[in-house]
Amino acid sequence: MDEPPERVFVALPAQPGLARHMIDHYTLYVRHYETSKAFYLAALRPLGYEFVMEFSRDQVPGLGAEKTCGLGVAGKPDLWIAPHPSITQVHVAFRAIGRGIVDAFHRAALEAGGKDNGKPGLRPHYHANYYGAFVLDPDGYNVEAVCHDVG
Repeated sequence: MDEPPERVFVALPAQPGLARHMIDHYTLYVRHYETSKAFYLAALRPLGYEFVMEFSRDQVPGLGAEKTCGLGVAGKPDLWIAPHPSITQVHVAFRAIGRGIVDAFHRAALEAGGKDNGKPGLRPHYHANYYGAFVLDPDGYNVEAVCHDVG
């Protein structure tokens, strides 16, 4: 039986008029807002994430939740957290620049109360350089940090 071809991920150059990364921000609905906010602040700190802003429905009357906070890098929130009584399980992967950052994310997430869902390491079934680590957050979301760089 022939082996399947190895998957290769190629970084494509930006196209004129198109953003290289098309998703601008994402909201995770969580059961325990303050617990999740603390978890993500600690777990994503090795990736450069920090608290950027927070709003309440009093400040923004049309807000879809009673409050929400934005986390991001360099003042740009791209992960929003908002309370909600019911949630839908999702998988979120954050890009890391270097395998050591993936390791640091995993340690920080566990220290912040996350549960191990895959220790840092190569995942050659995705591609030869796929280095990731997985944790479950307080709501059971599968959160990953991944590096696609060689070695």
